[in-house]
Amino acid sequence: GDGMITPALSVLSAVEGLQVATTAMQRFVLPITVGILVGLFLAQSRGTAKIGLIFGPTMLVWFATIGALGIPWVLKDPRILRAINPMYGAHIFLDHRVHGFLILGSVVLCITGGEALYADMGHYGPKPIRLAWYAVVFPALVINYMGQGALLLSNPEARDNPFFHMTSGPILYPIVALATVATVVASQALISGAFSLTQQAIQLGYWPRVTIIHTSGESEGQIYIPEINHMLMVACVALVLGFQTSTAMASAYGIAVTGTMGVTSVLFYAVARTKWNWSRLRAGSLSLSFLLVDLAFFFANVVKLRESRGGLFPLFVGLLFLLIMLTWKRGREILYAKIKEQTRPIDAFLENLRVAPPHRVLGTAVFMTSNPDGIPPVLHHHLVHNKVLHEQVILLSLATVHRPEVPREERINRVHDLGSGVYQVTAKYGFMQTPNVEDVMSLCTHHNIQVDLADTSFFLGRETLLVTKAPTMAAWRKTLFVFLSKNARPANAFFRIAPTRVIELGTQVEL
Repeated sequence: GDGMITPALSVLSAVEGLQVATTAMQRFVLPITVGILVGLFLAQSRGTAKIGLIFGPTMLVWFATIGALGIPWVLKDPRILRAINPMYGAHIFLDHRVHGFLILGSVVLCITGGEALYADMGHYGPKPIRLAWYAVVFPALVINYMGQGALLLSNPEARDNPFFHMTSGPILYPIVALATVATVVASQALISGAFSLTQQAIQLGYWPRVTIIHTSGESEGQIYIPEINHMLMVACVALVLGFQTSTAMASAYGIAVTGTMGVTSVLFYAVARTKWNWSRLRAGSLSLSFLLVDLAFFFANVVKLRESRGGLFPLFVGLLFLLIMLTWKRGREILYAKIKEQTRPIDAFLENLRVAPPHRVLGTAVFMTSNPDGIPPVLHHHLVHNKVLHEQVILLSLATVHRPEVPREERINRVHDLGSGVYQVTAKYGFMQTPNVEDVMSLCTHHNIQVDLADTSFFLGRETLLVTKAPTMAAWRKTLFVFLSKNARPANAFFRIAPTRVIELGTQVEL
């Protein structure tokens, strides 16, 4: 929900600055916004790095500009600097109580963007984010907000759009253009984050396989996912046309952003406890301090649901995605259990090779299996129907570990020579990496397994799923899982195996 609403609202609110310059531009606001959004999403295939080369210098100009806009107004009324004192905020809550609390729902846009920093850290790491925040972004924001406050003290009529009222005349148009570019950059953070989260969900077994295109040969985290990109583009355009104004969209945006922040605080507690081994008191006290702020803003926005049903949109989107993720995860667990029932023990298979050896043909056969402790059904079906076996057989298992990346030199986790030309290989990937089976085969040469890719066949299983009355999952969820499975990207494409080297053998599985 956050990834859909942020680009729509950010760009729309910037373009609305044209209305401050002249009312004649009002009818062009929506077409211009839609055009910018479509252009932004069409540019995603060029990659984050190339987009960053354009946007990076622009952002420096943007923050320098908003800081410069605020300085004259602060100099006109230096009293506004007293607003930095948090006691004034405390007095608002003490004096106005419920109304003071509801004000949080009106000023929530001032804190948005903080949640995007976490998505950015997945791409760039924490150090660049911290440096940019403390050296550039935070000082510029404080000066600009202080300038807006000084403006409102002298001209309360400017409250409809104080930022654009800080300047006037012909310079307003380049300011609107620069603000639009800046909001596009802010939207980029959420779009890139959506790509990263989707990749991680796939690797952790919570999302169907999709097309993952690596846009950088140097950075593993810079990816492009066409399906997610197109979905976000359609959703953003629909939101702009549906809400029409940024004011109407604000309640939905506030709920999405503050909900994201709240979830992030909960996840922080989990990471602090499981990864950093913090005590419950230490992790809980810090997480609770975050949650007090997050939930205060969240519930202040929830109150606005009575005024605008649009606030339900991000909640609906969140629940829909949660349903898909849990259904896919549960469906894969059921499918894995069914396949495991059909898996033959390795010892029995090897004994059968010795007692009744099949005809062996030249080359290497790679059988992908999710269960490293047995013989995959696709190998059994191959022997039963084709009655031949390659002279070298590799049982390949790919495991996803709970860390972002696994270095290439650590990719091969285990190699076991089972005898009779059969090898068992386990490779591991981080949840921010996309498996590459052909690359794994090239690494096998370091473990005394000679693999010629030109003479290698990859055997994959293709399951035909049948919905039954078995009490494993609700019937409608089984139907949803079957639909998702049919529309998932083919395994050979996801694992980056050339289609001319793939042999698929089908089997029916009852859910």
